[in-house]
Amino acid sequence: MTTIFYRTSRERNAFINPCDLTKKVPGFPKVCITTYSEGIIGDFAEKNSLEIIAKLYTANGVTPVYETEYKNRKMGLFLSRVGAPACVAGLEEIIAMGAEKIVQFGCCGILDQSLAGDKLIVPVSAVRDEGTSYHYIAPDEEIRADSAITDIAAECMERHHVPYVTGKVWTTDAIYRETPELINERRAQGCIGVEMECAASMAVARFRKVPLLQFLYGADSLDGDKWDPVDLTDYGMASGDIYMALALECALALERTEAALT
Repeated sequence: MTTIFYRTSRERNAFINPCDLTKKVPGFPKVCITTYSEGIIGDFAEKNSLEIIAKLYTANGVTPVYETEYKNRKMGLFLSRVGAPACVAGLEEIIAMGAEKIVQFGCCGILDQSLAGDKLIVPVSAVRDEGTSYHYIAPDEEIRADSAITDIAAECMERHHVPYVTGKVWTTDAIYRETPELINERRAQGCIGVEMECAASMAVARFRKVPLLQFLYGADSLDGDKWDPVDLTDYGMASGDIYMALALECALALERTEAALT
């Protein structure tokens, strides 16, 4: 496995590139918002009578890409599939359509209740315990978020009085293999949350030179003797309006910034 993961190709062009399958959409929003909750997306689209401007196609079905307007700015909105490979494929195609900046939010498991309980998480780095990121950037145990972008996220949280914490997260491919031993190792490493896409999303964003702003909300807790599902099956719906409002503000701030990727 070490041989495979430490053999990242340096070629920019692949045998099949996103632009080979996905064409640019005229007038496509420069900033797009995405989350993993179909309920949050559907509820917002219905309440605001959003227009479908494009579609993402997979064997799982068709995913609509909506256009919304916020404070006189047009923005895209689409559902990301769960899991690093599917999520990144969607990001690749959205970028090929014309997106230049992305806000991504979703749920995570809490590893440190004392730090992240009842707070949103702005990931500043992610442990790369998945496979997708290694196809985009050089091998390393972790990937760091762009500090200029995390500063924008933090400023939005503070301006809107949203409790938050910055910290490291653990990106894994196997939710049913989060063993007590691994949880303790990741917690000792400084991880405060666990999820499935963060590291890979950071990697593709860096590869494509597209600013990516992320925040996470806690769904379940792994910080105890037994797993606590909390409101995992709610899929964020109880606070969906709050998350969407915050994502729109983050998108607006991200659109206005000229922060360069590091």
